[in-house]
Amino acid sequence: MQDTIPAHCHISTEVRVMYFDTDAGGVVHNIVYLRFIETARTLLAIQMGMSFEEIERTGIHPVVTRTEIDYKRPAKLGDILVVQGRVAEWSGIRFWVEFEVVRPLDNTQLVTCRQALALVQMPSGKPVRLPSGFPASLALGQK
Repeated sequence: MQDTIPAHCHISTEVRVMYFDTDAGGVVHNIVYLRFIETARTLLAIQMGMSFEEIERTGIHPVVTRTEIDYKRPAKLGDILVVQGRVAEWSGIRFWVEFEVVRPLDNTQLVTCRQALALVQMPSGKPVRLPSGFPASLALGQK
């Protein structure tokens, strides 16, 4: 069991389903949920100290190495959804983030997702250990 996860290691963001998110029947395409999750994951990384500027400065990128996703119910055109995510587990070079997409109007869970990520030094592609103190901070310090 991991230590208590700090509050800033949780994210909740709202998205509205647009025409381009749906098929001819107004149902959200399965791949769109990953875009919603990508947005939440990026906001979570920024919130934890890994800004775009930090990535540019260090050349270290968070890279998804695995995605597990379960589609439970469909979202439809015009729905307002909430994507919630949190850091769930971590070890030396990998961490897992869990997500849930919910439609608050009827409190329906639409999607659950779990992703493994690693920090990778570019352009070499070599994995980098998680910063000391993770998950309290994802800031990478000096290069």
